[in-house]
Amino acid sequence: MAESVSTEARSDDGPIPPPRRKLPIFTIVAFAIVAFFAGGIGGSFQAKLTEVQKNDNASFLSRTAESTLVADESERFVPIQYLPGFVVFHRDSGLTDADRAAVADARTAITRVEGVDVEDMTPTEFSADGTTAAVFVPLLASRDGTDVTGDELVATEEAVLDAARDAAGDTGLEVYPAGVGGLLTAFIAAFEGIDSSLLLTALGVVVLILLVVYRSPVLWVFPLLSALLALGTASMIVYFLADADIITLNGQSQGILFVLVIGAGTDYALLLVSRYREELHAYPNRFDAMIRAWRESVGAITASAVTVTVALLCLMFSELNSNKGLGPVAAIGIACTYVVMMTFLPVSLAVAGRWVFWPRQPRADHAVDLATHGIWGRIASWVGRHDRPAWIGTTLVLLVLFAAGIGSLNTDGLTTTESFTTKPDAVIGQELYTEKFAPGAGAPAVVTANAGTTDALIAAIAGVEGIATGPGAVCPQVDYAKARALLAANPDLANAPSLGCPPAALTVTPVDGRTMINAELADSYDSPAALATIERLREAVHAVPGADARVGGNTAATLDVQQSSVHDRNLIIPIVLVVIFAVLAVLLRSLLAPLLLIATVVLSFAATLGVSGFVFTHVFGFAGTDPAFPLFAFVFLVALGIDYNIFLMTRVREETGRHGTRSGVLRGLAVTGGVITSAGVVLAATFSVLGILPLVFLAEIGFAVAFGVLLDTIVVRSILVPALAHDIGRTIWWPSALTRGRP
Repeated sequence: MAESVSTEARSDDGPIPPPRRKLPIFTIVAFAIVAFFAGGIGGSFQAKLTEVQKNDNASFLSRTAESTLVADESERFVPIQYLPGFVVFHRDSGLTDADRAAVADARTAITRVEGVDVEDMTPTEFSADGTTAAVFVPLLASRDGTDVTGDELVATEEAVLDAARDAAGDTGLEVYPAGVGGLLTAFIAAFEGIDSSLLLTALGVVVLILLVVYRSPVLWVFPLLSALLALGTASMIVYFLADADIITLNGQSQGILFVLVIGAGTDYALLLVSRYREELHAYPNRFDAMIRAWRESVGAITASAVTVTVALLCLMFSELNSNKGLGPVAAIGIACTYVVMMTFLPVSLAVAGRWVFWPRQPRADHAVDLATHGIWGRIASWVGRHDRPAWIGTTLVLLVLFAAGIGSLNTDGLTTTESFTTKPDAVIGQELYTEKFAPGAGAPAVVTANAGTTDALIAAIAGVEGIATGPGAVCPQVDYAKARALLAANPDLANAPSLGCPPAALTVTPVDGRTMINAELADSYDSPAALATIERLREAVHAVPGADARVGGNTAATLDVQQSSVHDRNLIIPIVLVVIFAVLAVLLRSLLAPLLLIATVVLSFAATLGVSGFVFTHVFGFAGTDPAFPLFAFVFLVALGIDYNIFLMTRVREETGRHGTRSGVLRGLAVTGGVITSAGVVLAATFSVLGILPLVFLAEIGFAVAFGVLLDTIVVRSILVPALAHDIGRTIWWPSALTRGRP
């Protein structure tokens, strides 16, 4: 549809000349074309991201963590590393002779499964009450330094369970996975739907909201298509970086990438489209309207994208590789979203024409003053009349929300069995194993130290509270090559019961003066009691003179992850606040306004933590939260929450230049109220979709971000910030020249 170039548009403030076409239009169109093809090609990489995920504790930790150092050193003694796991067989009434025969057949079948470390399998255990049997199934995790992928581990575990269930038949004998291997593969399997169910659900939610917001059966296609192109481009970049081991990608960071791109992209689109619709009332020519809308929107959207990107990159100061990976993964997503939304979206909308708004196509009627119409005009008027009671009242409400629930927020961490919102077979199996057998078996603490201090270390380890006391609980590492040679010469020894530590002739030979000791824990490997035992164990072995001892193993890795999470939280939160203040100071050319905006968002974050603590404990019934939860919630809530203040205050600053500060505040609130609230609803809805994955951590992050964003948009940005700014008046722009303008 051709349109003549406008010569003049008019508003209530007088004539509006055509916008100066000094934008790099050719560059924007070129980027739009590149974004279209890059996003289309990159879409095929979304499903491939699971191939480069790393979800084990070791990949979460830094190379200098004590458990990581022990893991690296252990490969010198045991070149084949495995994940300890079990297959548990159970019958409430007691195992029958046929059941025991089926267990024996299952063990034989499991030995033929590729990916099982058959040489390290031990004899089958039977519980004292005769109801349960457990077959130790070590899954190959690495061989000579080459790691097995998560998909391969899951495939091996499934093959093991298939073999065991086939042997059990339809006799009613229950078969469950358990141990580190079973739980880790259940954790990895929980992300299998991340590139299908999660993405499709998020897209469905966004489509529904956009249909309500735009009231058009056509317009929603453009923001959604742009978001998908951004996600495809980001997925392609992340895939190649993760494949080259430049960044670490795990399941949770992939899930966050998906919802962040969809949510943030829709937010940027809502802001641009809203301004475009507004300008279409002023300009007969749609290209003039888009140029004007782009020019007036680019500052706020750029500031938003820069703020979120830089805040996310602050995660690279983290000790945890998982956080270091999430920072650039999410930052890449935001950067790609920004490029697509500022190039492909405006170009496609302008080319398409006004019909995309059907059935409510905006006309150049020159009679619409959006600042005085609709419910947001009435809200703005109310805020102007009651500014001081409004900001004081909302502040008190936020403080009450914080105080009411913060005592219920437990950030001491979750056991692996507590980390699922559902109850997968691996959790059932682990609970059975913990009840029927020695709970610490199969996942010992690993100590590496100078060989000359072995006896002193064994004595120190045995005296630590929480270390098992049975025969063979604390022993030097077995040399499996020597053990295999002995078994080859004496096959009957394979069924001999273990009565203690192996003879010195079967233990590992020191390497560069170092040796390795295993210590069985008295509690389940991921329980709070086991973590406390590792702390005591480290204190004990570090005190042995000349030992230079380190403590590792699965429990130690979990402890290191939790301690690093606390370190990262205390370090990164202040850095993010400083970065956001700097961006806001440059954008608003003020020092006082950024301080007040950050204070309001931090207050909103505190209120969200309080509500989350109450809801997690008393509504959802979760056992607690991961130590990383406050950091993740802070980064997303503060970085994203400040977005809405940016959108509001940049428009307020624009209106202040023409109408004065107090009038500018009210006009800015009236004009941006609808679009920012819609953007908040979209972002909240997309993050809440994380709850469909059966993991407590993601469900908690999804709830906290969704609730916090709604709190920001409905309370903080709609009432607290404009009421405070209106009450302060022009002083809020100190020290810029606006402080000398109209109040």
